[in-house]
Amino acid sequence: MQVKTSSIPARDGFALAATRYEPANGPSETVVTINPATAVPRYFYRHFAAFLAGEGYTTVTYDYRGTGESRPEELRGFEARMRDWALLDMAGVVDWVEATYRPGRLFHVGHSYGGQTAGLLPKGNRIDAMVTVSAQSGYWRLQGGNQKVMVALHAYLTLPLLSYIFGYMPWSKLASGEDLPQGVALEWARWCRQPGYLLDDSSLPLVRYDAFEAPVLAYSFEDDDWGSSRSVAAMMRAYRQVTLRHVVPAELGLQKIGHVGYFRPQAKMLWRETVEWLESVAPADTRSSGPPSAGSLE
Repeated sequence: MQVKTSSIPARDGFALAATRYEPANGPSETVVTINPATAVPRYFYRHFAAFLAGEGYTTVTYDYRGTGESRPEELRGFEARMRDWALLDMAGVVDWVEATYRPGRLFHVGHSYGGQTAGLLPKGNRIDAMVTVSAQSGYWRLQGGNQKVMVALHAYLTLPLLSYIFGYMPWSKLASGEDLPQGVALEWARWCRQPGYLLDDSSLPLVRYDAFEAPVLAYSFEDDDWGSSRSVAAMMRAYRQVTLRHVVPAELGLQKIGHVGYFRPQAKMLWRETVEWLESVAPADTRSSGPPSAGSLE
């Protein structure tokens, strides 16, 4: 495997820090982009990316603007909205992948936010298949367990208040995640207060979800209250071809998975399942034959 650090231009020219994981024999005709969750740096996905490269896929990870190594020295005053991560950053990565690799197949892996917003991509029809991991509606009432109260607290109080006080959201002081630009935190909070989450925001190009024809495998996990099966199903209604996959960790011999555990090495059995699903719905020799079907795990 070859690991290379890159700078990828977003659609507005902003430089995004990125890492490419390529098979030992060089770039493949299949590229996978790993699109992060909110406040999660690309480094977190390194084990999964290396696994995919070992399976023969060129894999690209990157940091959204204002996070990870795409963060400016001073976050206070840095202008960015949450929508920019999809409309400018994620879209720019797709543009760059097409220009750099000219892939025969393009797969999208979206963790939480990274799966919620793929339907907003201007080139969403270029994606051949997508796997989402805990890509839920963030509406606070749809969360499970104590997360319902926590998300409501963040949406109505913590995110708006601290963002205005500090000029950015010091998320790292409250949870295990990256700090957020003020505009990102405020837009996220507003979406979490809306019953339809971002799908209630008429200022977004929501019509693009209708053009997203790729089959989707959507994971949810029994011990993930922040991405409950109900909230994942609510978000996935935006997509046309979805296979919902609800995982009970104990059935796989795991103590926990939660919101981020899919990307840890102990969940490798799910990684293999993911590859098998991708190959079943979008085989390498059928890309030109029209949109593939959603497939099944049964």
